[in-house]
Amino acid sequence: QVQLVESGGGLVQAGGSLRLSCVASGRTFNRNTMGWFRRAPGKERDKVAVITWSGGSTYYADSVKGRFTISRDNAKNTVYLQMNSLKPEDTAVYYCAADSLAWRPRVTGTEEYDYWGQGTQVTVSS
Repeated sequence: QVQLVESGGGLVQAGGSLRLSCVASGRTFNRNTMGWFRRAPGKERDKVAVITWSGGSTYYADSVKGRFTISRDNAKNTVYLQMNSLKPEDTAVYYCAADSLAWRPRVTGTEEYDYWGQGTQVTVSS
């Protein structure tokens, strides 16, 4: 059974940091683009950050640029999202997802995310 399991969420004060992890099991996603998304209460799901299989191409939403960093460790089948300078508006459930197509050389916005984790709650207090 293919699973993506997020962890690392929690409650943090504004200005603080959290590091989310997403571990894949059941198959490897080392050849696939991976993304982090979030859904705030009452809002649509937004794309936060994306990284290609090699780590050579990344994407960040404007709202998190300069504060969040996506990375991956293919040996551990794990993707990370380092979140610094957190703001109350970052409060959301954060999901990781895997693109169905392998070997994409760069992030293009055409990725199709067929595999999703269950999400981890991030709450930033003011």
